[in-house]
Amino acid sequence: MSEKLSGVIVAHTELAEALLAAVRAIVGDDTGLVAVSNRGSGLKELVGRLDEAVAGRPALLFTDMAGGSCAHTAAALARARPELRVVTGVNLAMLLDFVFHRELPLEAAAERAVQTGRTSVGIVAR
Repeated sequence: MSEKLSGVIVAHTELAEALLAAVRAIVGDDTGLVAVSNRGSGLKELVGRLDEAVAGRPALLFTDMAGGSCAHTAAALARARPELRVVTGVNLAMLLDFVFHRELPLEAAAERAVQTGRTSVGIVAR
């Protein structure tokens, strides 16, 4: 793949911006990620924000939860656009790993994001 993947964090209120700020604080500004909030938007507005964020490039759309409006909207957009994949349950570990593996093919990047997200969740103390 010649062009690195883009990532769009799609979440409720300020969550997307907060996750992006955390990634930038750890790795710097060149993350390949943008944040999109559903704050104050209906379906049409959110689709427009997502469309602008991906700008016709292959991208992973990271949403905060599987059953939410952000995930439903992202999935509707991705169904019509083969260069997009949606990964739900975004977490910081998943985003950090994505930033360092943006050269992967879209499907491999999506699978890796899911695996990284799953392995980062656990109990560390009892």
